[in-house]
Amino acid sequence: MSGAALGLEIVFVFFLALFLLHRYGDFKKQHRLVIVGTLLAWYLCFLIVFILPLDVSTTIYNRCKHAAANSSPPESSNITGLYATATPVPSQHPCFKPWSYIPDGIMPIFWRVVYWTSQFLTWILLPFMQSYARSGGFSITGKIKTALIENAIYYGTYLLIFGAFLIYVAVNPHLHLEWNQLQTIGIAAANTWGLFLLVLLLGYGLVEIPRSYWNGAKKGYLLMKTYFKAAKLMTEKADAEETLEDVMEEVRKVNESIKYNHPLRKCVDTILKKCPVEYQEKMGRNMDDYEDFDEKRNAYPSEKSLVKLHKQVIYSVQRHRRTQVQWQILLEQAFYLEDVAKNETSGTCQFVHTFQSPEPENRFIQYFYNPTIEWYWECLLRPWFYRILAVVLSIFSVIVVWSECTFFSTTPVLSLFAVFIQLAEKTYNYIYIEIACFLSIFFLSICVYSTVFRIRVFNYYYLASHHQTDAYSLLFSGMLFCRLTPPLCLNFLGLTHMDSSISHQNTQPTAYTSIMGSMKVLSFIADGFYIYYPMLVVILCIATYFSLGTRCLNLLGFQQFMGDNDMTSDLVDEGKELIRREKRKRQRQEEGENRRREWKERYGHSREDSTRNRNVHIDPKESNFSDISTNRSASKYTRSNNRSERDRIELLQDAEPLDFNAETFTDDPLESESGRYQPGGRYLSMSRSRIFDDV
Repeated sequence: MSGAALGLEIVFVFFLALFLLHRYGDFKKQHRLVIVGTLLAWYLCFLIVFILPLDVSTTIYNRCKHAAANSSPPESSNITGLYATATPVPSQHPCFKPWSYIPDGIMPIFWRVVYWTSQFLTWILLPFMQSYARSGGFSITGKIKTALIENAIYYGTYLLIFGAFLIYVAVNPHLHLEWNQLQTIGIAAANTWGLFLLVLLLGYGLVEIPRSYWNGAKKGYLLMKTYFKAAKLMTEKADAEETLEDVMEEVRKVNESIKYNHPLRKCVDTILKKCPVEYQEKMGRNMDDYEDFDEKRNAYPSEKSLVKLHKQVIYSVQRHRRTQVQWQILLEQAFYLEDVAKNETSGTCQFVHTFQSPEPENRFIQYFYNPTIEWYWECLLRPWFYRILAVVLSIFSVIVVWSECTFFSTTPVLSLFAVFIQLAEKTYNYIYIEIACFLSIFFLSICVYSTVFRIRVFNYYYLASHHQTDAYSLLFSGMLFCRLTPPLCLNFLGLTHMDSSISHQNTQPTAYTSIMGSMKVLSFIADGFYIYYPMLVVILCIATYFSLGTRCLNLLGFQQFMGDNDMTSDLVDEGKELIRREKRKRQRQEEGENRRREWKERYGHSREDSTRNRNVHIDPKESNFSDISTNRSASKYTRSNNRSERDRIELLQDAEPLDFNAETFTDDPLESESGRYQPGGRYLSMSRSRIFDDV
């Protein structure tokens, strides 16, 4: 099994990163370099999290083997008998290989490749690709030039930080600059920045994740929050539509001013390809390609303004599409929560949906997840499951906070993570060591990474599911993951006392810490910042528990969901009304489709048969006469369809069907489509606009 566990985890983590990227990104529309860069960044970060427990178990085995090799047998004495023989070495050091043992020399090379590749991505490649993807240039050269200019300040900031550390080492007379020490300074600078952001995200996630599951057991709370989201999303949706209209108006003006033989016409065509299809059709109709341009009479836009317009088109189209998809998803969520609230009071123990799912469900899922099982899960079991899970996660959060405040104490050992690992190390239970390490670092990663997925920096950085995340946000998330993962792993090794620079023990370090280097080169970071800064997680957890950040955002004008706020109540009522209107709209659509389906099943075949028989038994003279009259009527009027064709058109149109409960109705409904009253029948709805007057 040597190396097999490493290979299996490498393959598993790749498919995990690919699945998450497919959920948030769009493989068909986004650039391949963006997909590959983001996938590689996510894959390397997840790989560090999954492989680190194997490194810990392998290090513990190597320590045992090293201790067994250095231990010498007891000296021989003249005493014979029972005291002449001592306990054999294998009983003192029961060193047996773990099932996931990785041979010597593999892990250092592996960590070196993974770490430096991730650092190259986060500090050089991904920022450049981010500016390149956001650029509105029309050529590769123009996009590269824009990306270099935007990243000049970005790179200069980090070079300034690195230079400060370099000056400190050069001025200190006790330190001598060597290549390994210079490398350690660079790693320390990167990890210091990552640890600063890590504690902020960790303090939020340790409180918010257990609280979200606890609130998830409250159906009323979830429904109110969904109404609140609906009101906010409708505002964003209307703003996105208005912004798109304004940008498309500018594109229309540019399209009309720049003719087919203008040198910048190719740039305009590139902009038009990024516009929605309906706007492309409108602009294509009004375009006159036979009119030449005149540089003296007309003032034409410059290439720089077209680049700016191209950038605005990409952003506005992506935002409009994202809000449309999110609105439909939020509607489905609201309808489902309302169904759960109704079914909780039902005595049939059968879950009834107001609207059927448009996508056909799998037969396997229908068999095992029938309406009875769904009712018991949604109405009875799920709330209790969420409460138990919230309690378990809260216990984990308390353990993390306690260990973050006490991990520097080695005598006595106060960090609970270190206590668990050292107890398992005494018995050399490698399975327990790997499971404990994996659960610990996995929980820390969930608290940090979930916060990255939740935070939203206005509309520039926003990870949206269902393939609605833009290239800028995907690359930005990859940068954050690559910067947060190394300090996260170092923080975990410090909590478990596997980092010798923190535990101050002369033991064999893990392969990961050997690659990261000893932080003793910068004593004020190793003995100061890395020790005391993580204690701030207590203050951040308290601030998150009392929702201080949410209250500050409300004061600044950014509406956040708070149960004891008048603004929240107003938005909840507004969202409830929006959901109610959308529900009535969908009910009307389903009723109309059902009536049209019933009408087609009842009368469609019989009318076609009668029309077919009538055409067969027509006399030739009557046929000639009918042809003449048809031609005359066609010359006088514009209609040329026969009766069966008009019946078929009436069945397929979007208007409401006839009221067949009336005593009589007209034989040809298309003759009364002008809206005049017919004595033989009436319409349920005369126009399409009247149906949605309340929307």
